[in-house]
Amino acid sequence: MDRKTQLRNLSEPGKVWDMVVIGGGASGLGIAVDAATRGLSVALVEKTDFAKCTSSRSTKLVHGGVRYLQKGDVMLVLEALRERGRMKANAPHLVKDQAFVISNYRHWDNFLYFCGLTCYDLLSFGFGYGRSRFISARKVMQYLPTSVRKGLKGGVVYHDGQFDDSRMAINLAQTCVENGGTVVNHLTATGMLHDEKGRVAGIECTDELSGKSYTLRARSVVNAAGCFVDDIMHMDTPEHRKMVTPSQGVHLVLDKKFLQSDYAVMVPKTSDGRVLFAVPWHDKVVVGTTDIVRPTAEEEPRPLKEEIDFILGTAGLYMNPAPTYRDILSVFAGQRPLAAPKKEGKNTKEISRSHKIIVSKNGLITITGGKWTSYRLMAEDTVDRAIEECGLPRRRCLTKRFRIHGYRKNPDLTNHLYVYGSDEPKILDLIALQPELGEKLSPKFDYTLAEVVWAVREEMAMTVEDVLARRVRMLFVDAREAMAAARKTAETIARELGYDNGWVDAEVERFTDMAKHYVFSPEDN
Repeated sequence: MDRKTQLRNLSEPGKVWDMVVIGGGASGLGIAVDAATRGLSVALVEKTDFAKCTSSRSTKLVHGGVRYLQKGDVMLVLEALRERGRMKANAPHLVKDQAFVISNYRHWDNFLYFCGLTCYDLLSFGFGYGRSRFISARKVMQYLPTSVRKGLKGGVVYHDGQFDDSRMAINLAQTCVENGGTVVNHLTATGMLHDEKGRVAGIECTDELSGKSYTLRARSVVNAAGCFVDDIMHMDTPEHRKMVTPSQGVHLVLDKKFLQSDYAVMVPKTSDGRVLFAVPWHDKVVVGTTDIVRPTAEEEPRPLKEEIDFILGTAGLYMNPAPTYRDILSVFAGQRPLAAPKKEGKNTKEISRSHKIIVSKNGLITITGGKWTSYRLMAEDTVDRAIEECGLPRRRCLTKRFRIHGYRKNPDLTNHLYVYGSDEPKILDLIALQPELGEKLSPKFDYTLAEVVWAVREEMAMTVEDVLARRVRMLFVDAREAMAAARKTAETIARELGYDNGWVDAEVERFTDMAKHYVFSPEDN
């Protein structure tokens, strides 16, 4: 997946694409894969990097939504459970079974959650990951040695999926390219083209790295810009009124000592009605999340002290010892695009998480809402709508059973390279040819220079952030260590792309300034 080649595809004289997609997160990439596998000509542009915003900042779960079942939204749960099964079947190198324990301190809760999760299992209809079961207090302590023992009445085990979100995004981009699509990161949509009848007919875009402009003419344009969909809709219709409000979710990353288990923790009801998870991920523990309305969408949202305090306080009720600020290895915030509430002050937990497709009077197709688990279904619905609205060739969706790039059954989860799936041997070949590429980026992690080289050559990584945040996940698992590895990473990128020492110095400074926000102390707010 070479960026120069992809840019050349955009420059083809007289080309009219069947579809241009704006946004390289879960929704946009899923749509591009769906369109490409149907044989449509598709180009995707992403203003920063694939999965830069919301799609790399999830709780790392592939799930049906237990809390939606609590609210009685059975159809949303049923839809997500089916997609959960398909996601694992199509990308087994990234999606795995994750067993969760709900620790209960009332006998009634044991009964309540066991009944509810049995219904959850039944709704899976053959797409399940494992059956739910009641366990004793002794078993809870055996499965989760760091649980608070006092007052424990037992627990319930249930199963969902766990994955690496930005690695999935990269593999989707590669899948699109392998099936004839074109995807380019660091390419910003700057304007909308309209034909003589006022219908959307393409976009103008600018390469953020070279400054070069491109005109992409298209039969359909899909706006999949996440929290920034309103900006794109405004390009089409200047009088457009705000449709999306961002809801911020924060996650903390802690050492595995706070879990000491391969089981995850699910707290079904916190002090303000939220759900809290503590999930093992890349030999660390991801704990979250929060749900707070923010006034404007941000590419690098900052966590609020109240969010950190809420997560630490709630985790402390279930973890012994209780985590503190000193224990936070990284903190990351993401923003979900929710349909704006009709009434001021409406709680974000009351706003639907289901996806919505909106078609403007000029034919711009906008997709918003949803979640990673349902990305494939969202894509199918969007492409179907584009075919209907824009007269594209009617072709059957193939993605229900379509292998994502890197597909590999039964990966060795003890090897950190498992997320590369079928590409793992190629990275090992790089080290065999150039043993110096086996050097580690950090003494604390197994990430190597070979992975940086692979990210640049095969995964369109152009910056230190692209590599350390989304190709390897060091920024998300240990922000301080990522900052320490920035120069070594920048120097490797520079050798690959022919940049000088001035670029290296500037790039290290840019990354460090950004990464400081992943290290949180109470004085930051």
